[in-house]
Amino acid sequence: MDGAAGPGDGPAREALQSLSQRLRVQEQEMELVKAALAEALRLLRLQVPPSSLQGSGTPAPPGDSSLAAPPGLPPTCTPSLVSRGTQTETEVELKSSPGPPGLSNGPPAPQGASEEPSGTQSEGGGSSSSGAGSPGPPGILRPLQPPQRADTPRRNSSSSSSPSERPRQKLSRKAISSANLLVRSGSTESRGGKDPLSSPGGPGSRRSNYNLEGISVKMFLRGRPITMYIPSGIRSLEELPSGPPPETLSLDWVYGYRGRDSRSNLFVLRSGEVVYFIACVVVLYRPGGGPGGPGGGGQRHYRGHTDCVRCLAVHPDGVRVASGQTAGVDKDGKPLQPVVHIWDSETLLKLQEIGLGAFERGVGALAFSAADQGAFLCVVDDSNEHMLSVWDCSRGMKLAEIKSTNDSVLAVGFNPRDSSCIVTSGKSHVHFWNWSGGVGVPGNGTLTRKQGVFGKYKKPKFIPCFVFLPDGDILTGDSEGNILTWGRSPSDSKTPGRGGAKETYGIVAQAHAHEGSIFALCLRRDGTVLSGGGRDRRLVQWGPGLVALQEAEIPEHFGAVRAIAEGLGSELLVGTTKNALLRGDLAQGFSPGHTDELWGLCTHPSQNRFLTCGHDRQLCLWDGESHALAWSIDLKETGLCADFHPSGAVVAVGLNTGRWLVLDTETREIVSDVIDGNEQLSVVRYSPDGLYLAIGSHDNVIYIYSVSSDGAKSSRFGRCMGHSSFITHLDWSKDGNFIMSNSGDYEILYWDVAGGCKQLKNRYESRDREWATYTCVLGFHVYGVWPDGSDGTDINSLCRSHNERVVAVADDFCKVHLFQYPCARAKAPSRMYGGHGSHVTSVRFTHDDSHLVSLGGKDASIFQWRVLGAGGAGPAPATPSRTPSLSPASSLDV
Repeated sequence: MDGAAGPGDGPAREALQSLSQRLRVQEQEMELVKAALAEALRLLRLQVPPSSLQGSGTPAPPGDSSLAAPPGLPPTCTPSLVSRGTQTETEVELKSSPGPPGLSNGPPAPQGASEEPSGTQSEGGGSSSSGAGSPGPPGILRPLQPPQRADTPRRNSSSSSSPSERPRQKLSRKAISSANLLVRSGSTESRGGKDPLSSPGGPGSRRSNYNLEGISVKMFLRGRPITMYIPSGIRSLEELPSGPPPETLSLDWVYGYRGRDSRSNLFVLRSGEVVYFIACVVVLYRPGGGPGGPGGGGQRHYRGHTDCVRCLAVHPDGVRVASGQTAGVDKDGKPLQPVVHIWDSETLLKLQEIGLGAFERGVGALAFSAADQGAFLCVVDDSNEHMLSVWDCSRGMKLAEIKSTNDSVLAVGFNPRDSSCIVTSGKSHVHFWNWSGGVGVPGNGTLTRKQGVFGKYKKPKFIPCFVFLPDGDILTGDSEGNILTWGRSPSDSKTPGRGGAKETYGIVAQAHAHEGSIFALCLRRDGTVLSGGGRDRRLVQWGPGLVALQEAEIPEHFGAVRAIAEGLGSELLVGTTKNALLRGDLAQGFSPGHTDELWGLCTHPSQNRFLTCGHDRQLCLWDGESHALAWSIDLKETGLCADFHPSGAVVAVGLNTGRWLVLDTETREIVSDVIDGNEQLSVVRYSPDGLYLAIGSHDNVIYIYSVSSDGAKSSRFGRCMGHSSFITHLDWSKDGNFIMSNSGDYEILYWDVAGGCKQLKNRYESRDREWATYTCVLGFHVYGVWPDGSDGTDINSLCRSHNERVVAVADDFCKVHLFQYPCARAKAPSRMYGGHGSHVTSVRFTHDDSHLVSLGGKDASIFQWRVLGAGGAGPAPATPSRTPSLSPASSLDV
């Protein structure tokens, strides 16, 4: 057919040739492994006394010269028992003991072939019919047998029978489950000739399984085996740390605010502290001069919630706070119930837990009563009917409940002069509720509704906010940009009694205030009202009769005004729909910060500063001591990764388009702008000496650049090509010559950069290499951080401390963990810390290990943790030494 290509043409021919070549390589590997193991068995019988063999053949005669081990063999070993990860059976672990002089820890690779000292499956037959049969090259590791023990089970142990005669061993269902760690396994995955064990052999050998004990550990992710070689200095896994680290974390500072999908999220307490929330944490920010130290400033945190906080309400006493959380799921997928916490802002102690099991999906809106000193709490949940309930605050008892509406409810509040009157607003409605009876009697109260009538005024699609005026009128802001004034109807203004059933409100005035929706209204101390617009992003101050007095405009990249709170003096705090928390006033304007999801994080090599970037295209440098923004620039593209040059003079930033930039950290000027491929970059990393820059891409390639001493200039040095999936993590060796890298299909590969960006086929030879940093999530030193049953995506980021004592882990379950380093025990214990409301995307230690910085995922929060205990910074000070600035804060996208 015209235009059709046959199987031997073009790409099809190349694919067939590639498959044929791989098949030949694998067949050769199988033959070579068979012969090598046969030689290992022969050497075993010559080296080990007959009494040490289980089911051995004829012992070697005394004085036989073959008892001397040839060059390249490992030291003799002694047995000890270790646990096989999640296996129920035990397995013999080989402990190294001193051997003859001149013996190396690992086998040299034969000329012209790659080599790894591990057992693989071999096919064929014939030449390995006995343990001392086929010849093999020198330097092959021999699996030494332990002394004879009748009560010690052993897998794939050598015997006098030929390997081909032993039945094929099958892994149990438990053994092949994901994240099952096979401790001290000698077998390794064989993928396309990456790790062959080279020795001559004959055709036709049968397929068998072998384990060379004491060489490697193996774990499974999604059923895929991942082999990691044990460093020669580790004689027993029992020598490695077994418990959680002595270091602990204390939450020092939270950068962030949740404004995109929440309201009632920004208030000022009697103490002058600003209270708002992000993820699972309620933040109390003290601008300075408040309680806790003269001239001090800082944050405190209420961390009693188990899932994301959605709304706040402040008690009339200005001390107690109510916070409602959403429903969620725990690590095992079990649902978590929404609940309201009432807590003391001075002591941070929980006073009351309200509504556990009574709400659906989440708590959408909260309000304390004011006329009776805050005795009651009104709650609206996120169920389909948006249940409206009234609770006794002191006893946590529900007094009344009713189905509100099937439309969304965006705001709720008690009339400050009459607690029997409750107002709700939302989609296409304003409802006035009368609550009567039921005080002190659970569930006996009644709620009756009167719907606000718009009459001659256009009915808006949404009424997001309202505020009570001192004279009893109510102002509502709607999606048409209008402020409506609702007053009591004249016929009902003299209705006697508390909560008169005939009491109604009607519209008495309308003022067009904004283009687009009005999202926030705030009553100031001087009696004026502030309104915040959506489309026009304007803040307008209104006097009596809704006369505009003053206005300011929020920059476009911050989004619309979500919430407004009055601070000290003329200071205002503004939360936006793009999750920015701004501080300023109508005259001086506001400062910027992050406004979207964060991914890139790196810490300065010599200062307590760190840099972040994300989907908002902003690159921000933060001062970890003053908790303030040093500078921010617009990248024009999404930033996903970053790293400081060892000098700290420049920083490299990887973008989602394959482009990467180098910026001067002082002038913020771009000194280099390069594109590698057209796919996103996932990791950039300078070598410890600053001479190279490695860039990991989603096109499966690591690009290597040579860098000038000041980091300002770079030139292409080479490419590391060999991964079969996108690059996820990489680390440099301490000498700056080698790289260890991970990929999306759980590969661990090693590269000789100084030698021409060559892949090191013999991964066994890299087992003793020392790494300048350890951020790869797969490797012998950190495999214990993986949870049992992992699907391979549970660990997003990992970082070893500079003193090499602990390793911090960011997981998919909103947690930050601390493990001892090295963490080479299956299911190792850790210290676990919550607070993030989404998967944690990155963790990094500061240069002196005094702090740890973690980034949230969809909550886009930045948490700064103080490291306490052995090797840490010691106890946290009562207050920061420098006065922090609330603006700018990072954004959330929850």
